[in-house]
Amino acid sequence: MNCKQANENISIKEVMESFSLFPSKEHPKTAYYYAINRQERTPSLLMNYVKNIAFDFGTGKQYDVVSIVQELKQCTVSDALEYLSRFDFSYKKPSVTEAITTENTNQILEVKEVIHPALLDYLKSRKLESQKSALSEVHYRINDKRYFGLGFKNDSGGYEIRSSFSKICLGKKDITTIKNNSENLKVFEGFTDYLSHKILEPEKTPSDYLILNSVAMVHKASGLFGNYKSVEMYLDNDRAGEQCRDSILKIFPEADDRSNEYFRHQDLNDFLISQEEKTLENKLEKNQTAIHESEGNRNIYRRKR
Repeated sequence: MNCKQANENISIKEVMESFSLFPSKEHPKTAYYYAINRQERTPSLLMNYVKNIAFDFGTGKQYDVVSIVQELKQCTVSDALEYLSRFDFSYKKPSVTEAITTENTNQILEVKEVIHPALLDYLKSRKLESQKSALSEVHYRINDKRYFGLGFKNDSGGYEIRSSFSKICLGKKDITTIKNNSENLKVFEGFTDYLSHKILEPEKTPSDYLILNSVAMVHKASGLFGNYKSVEMYLDNDRAGEQCRDSILKIFPEADDRSNEYFRHQDLNDFLISQEEKTLENKLEKNQTAIHESEGNRNIYRRKR
């Protein structure tokens, strides 16, 4: 795959969704997003679905599919193409008429307890199987295709959907707040980090929790911080996480950055997975040691006989 193929055959909208970035205002042909490289109150990134490009009115920079991945990941062209290799190549740029008349519809068909084996396997791969009660199994339809995934509800009644194959939002994009009448607020980028924290640090007295569901939503939560005496941030160790931390610190300068606790890892869930793997390795080492010691004792017994 080369740049021309990627730019012509991959939807820039789907690329944005893969980073949990969704439009603030959307029309059949165009949509406005918040800038991808800075915090702002008014969205200035115009997405053109017909041309499959984006234009940032704040900087005057235009993006195609490849260059917007480069900007988001701060990577080379080859790295961007590698990231894009996972996408569906069936996308075709719509004509102006198609863009006006075609409506991309989605519908939630069923919400129930998580029981599907594929979703349970996904939770297991993220070491979150013990937290399945905090999630729902959501079956939904996009246009004429049916899908299912793990659903985490936001404050507007929409669902963050995750599975091995999808990372989207159904319904209105929003933050998720979980209130326990606490004076302490803990902030997470996504629900997998929030659930990882519940495993890593079980709390006798729960805090209040803010799950942003995307760093682009931090502006939506700006009015919450004044209600708390303390704020703890468990954000990703990447550029977007750093920008989000800076935004929160401007609002609440005393906020405690806890990312140093997992500084060698991308995020809290990645840290949880590594801890689980270390525990398993330690168990295997102990078992191997016990086996060797047992064999050594048997050899000594044979020699004595």
